[in-house]
Amino acid sequence: TMLPLLLLLLPAAHGAVENVGYRPLLTESPVLEGLTTASTFVLDQPRCAFDKYSNADIWLVVALEKTATTFNNSVGPGTPESAFQNFPASVPAYMTLNATLANYPCPKPSGEITVLRVGSETSCAEDAARPTCNGPLPGPGPYLVKFLALEGSEPVAETDWSKPIMLRTAKSPNSISTMDGGHSAGMIALTTILSILFAILLAGLVAMLIFWGSDSCGGSSTFSKPEVVTVRRYNTHHVYDQPAARL
Repeated sequence: TMLPLLLLLLPAAHGAVENVGYRPLLTESPVLEGLTTASTFVLDQPRCAFDKYSNADIWLVVALEKTATTFNNSVGPGTPESAFQNFPASVPAYMTLNATLANYPCPKPSGEITVLRVGSETSCAEDAARPTCNGPLPGPGPYLVKFLALEGSEPVAETDWSKPIMLRTAKSPNSISTMDGGHSAGMIALTTILSILFAILLAGLVAMLIFWGSDSCGGSSTFSKPEVVTVRRYNTHHVYDQPAARL
């Protein structure tokens, strides 16, 4: 009569995982550029969350919000059931960023930046031989993440799931507004062209004024051909003409 009861209790005992009362968060301090991008986001490291599990391997579990509840803690890392390359087509979540407690010392050293960028590895994204790849996230989400501690292959502790994390999305050219402060793009272009033409015309006028001013100030003179005046002189023997001085 006790055997059926023991069989019922065995799975429950095997799946007992402690919740350590920690929720993963996007990094708020220090303020980082690119906290979320089109394929990555930045988390705080889980410092002081797994202090009781010095022999555990700590994994990050990444899931879509709609599939997170179907993830099974007993799925081992590095298997097809938790491989990055199979997410999200055939697996609800993948496991990546393996660490130990030594990687997350508590308390955090002063001045040390303690963050994890999820989705930063591009070289292994298509490499099935690296199923725990921290590859670029395949879409905008929303995503949920949690940390899971394993001793051997046995899950022993976990955090809560994070709040939903949305990534940035590139805008379609058709969705970009052609209005800017009530003015259409065509009006802005026309105004720009007219401004350029006006500047060219103004520069031309200034250049002409400068040229004319320098010409008048140079005092170019016009000399007329000197007039020759003939002076008739007489003497007792000859009468002859002698040019007078040039005027």
